[in-house]
Amino acid sequence: MLRQLTLKDHFLEYRLFSNRAIVMLMFCSLLLVLLFSRLIYLQVIAHEHFTTLSEDNRVKLRAIAPSRGLIYDRNGIILAENLPSYRLEITAEQLDDIPATLTALEEIIHIRDTDRSRFEKLLKRKPRFEAVPLRFHLSDEEVARFSVNRHRFPGVDIQAGLARHYPLGKLGVHALGYVGRIDEQALKSLDSSNYSGTTHVGKTGVEKSYENLLHGTVGLEHVETTAQGRVLRVLKRTPPVPGNNLFLTLDSRLQADVERALADHAGSAIALDPKTGDILAMASLPGYDPNPFVNGIEYADYTALREDEREPLFNRALRGQYPPGSTVKPFIGLAGLEQGITGHNSSTYCPGFYTLPGSSRKFRDWKRTGHGTVRLDDAIAQSCDVYFYDLALSMGIGRIHDYLQQFGFGKRTGIDIQGELPGLLPSPEWKRARRGEPWFPGETIITGIGQGFFLSTPLQLAVATATLANRGQGIKPNIIHIEQRAGDSTLQPHLRGQNRSIAINDPAHWDAVIDSMIHVVHGERGTARRIGLDSPYRIAGKTGTAQVFGLKEEEKYDAEAIAEKLRDHALFISFAPVDDPQIVVAVIVENGGSGAAVAAPIARAIMDSYLVDKAS
Repeated sequence: MLRQLTLKDHFLEYRLFSNRAIVMLMFCSLLLVLLFSRLIYLQVIAHEHFTTLSEDNRVKLRAIAPSRGLIYDRNGIILAENLPSYRLEITAEQLDDIPATLTALEEIIHIRDTDRSRFEKLLKRKPRFEAVPLRFHLSDEEVARFSVNRHRFPGVDIQAGLARHYPLGKLGVHALGYVGRIDEQALKSLDSSNYSGTTHVGKTGVEKSYENLLHGTVGLEHVETTAQGRVLRVLKRTPPVPGNNLFLTLDSRLQADVERALADHAGSAIALDPKTGDILAMASLPGYDPNPFVNGIEYADYTALREDEREPLFNRALRGQYPPGSTVKPFIGLAGLEQGITGHNSSTYCPGFYTLPGSSRKFRDWKRTGHGTVRLDDAIAQSCDVYFYDLALSMGIGRIHDYLQQFGFGKRTGIDIQGELPGLLPSPEWKRARRGEPWFPGETIITGIGQGFFLSTPLQLAVATATLANRGQGIKPNIIHIEQRAGDSTLQPHLRGQNRSIAINDPAHWDAVIDSMIHVVHGERGTARRIGLDSPYRIAGKTGTAQVFGLKEEEKYDAEAIAEKLRDHALFISFAPVDDPQIVVAVIVENGGSGAAVAAPIARAIMDSYLVDKAS
């Protein structure tokens, strides 16, 4: 059987090939059109956009931190400066074994666990070609030791910078404050663009309150980088603007004398100029050295400060709230005169106790045997409690509250540093809102001697005393004296605020109260007469003793029989010279006992330092 032969259809195959070739050509043409279209878009239409992106990848902005403004006292003595500081840095990409390098470095430079922990955290966040700081504030000896061994540590280097330093250490630390490394909490309140190159920020005191003036303005560098971010060269540089220098109202010499007078006591002393409101000294003891806080204090050291029963970190001058005790008696007496409740010759008999009408409970006078018949002058000079029990009850808590409020009790003074507390000037409305209880007459009479709910800060007492010294002219305390802008030799006085004056019905009432305060110090029976015996100038003052806990009706106070932390606080307010007041002093000594025996001599030493030693 013969096979049937099939002939190829060359024409069909040619058509098939041709169709496929045409399809492929059209497909390739389409791809070429798309490619050229994309090239035209990138090269022509979007040229400017992608050129900008390319430039941004090539050129980076790098922040340059400004140098922080300096802080001086009123006489030009430096309180906060910037010193050259050396830090040890490691570039990871240049090392084969970082742990071994750290171990070798510890042989010549002390590296704390906190340093190592911070370094390891930063190392994870930064590119390997960027230097990461390991130690801050190297000593000259450590720098020298590393320099000798530098050949052993490729990738390890020392960089110079500026670090905050407080040359007077603890002196005035609660007023001056300190700077510390910027943490996550601080970042939330800072301008990220202006702080992008800054590592430290003010944490307390003047350093924090005037951060906006002290910090300055960040500078910028335009740097050319590789695709990985490595800097090749600097293309353009805008230098930073340093922060302003500040001159404080504080007198560092007087501040040292104030802290020396307080000695080992826990407490506070304020000295201010009653004419201007300038804070001449602001002491809160015990204090602490701010320098370890700059680059991170050791955990154990910070724990010791925080757990210290004497609370060295606590700013007593602004935040310490104490019963003012008998220091309020001149203010209560003035209120009684102004409201016609008492007069210059009005008298009260003091048998050593006071009872409310219809009650048998006795409110004791500090002098158990009593003062006999006393007028206002005697009551202030001898600090008779019974006189002011009776006066307070006659006035009523409403009038007491409203009058004392004019002197600044119960509200912040407005000083130009942060952290001040308002104290507490009680009223029936306050008690009802806070405790849901009515006000009782017994609470009125103890308010009249600065006890009960009544609380005041040392600064409030000083400001109220200044108003007395000025015969009603209020002041606003301030701690900044002069500003000096960077690069400008001109000293610009800082703007000062002034409180309104207190209107008075009879100017003679000022004289009556001030004369009685003079008798506290220079009178034959004045409670602070011992500090006035040899004084070359006349002092107006008032002693105070504030109870820390209440006594039972017949219980006798015995300082030797109770724990020190439960003993009375000692207080003293004063101004001098009487005829031309130049200084106001308020002293509170925690658990010091008698204001006359403890607080008054401290105030006298402070006034001597300012009025006598300064002139000699």
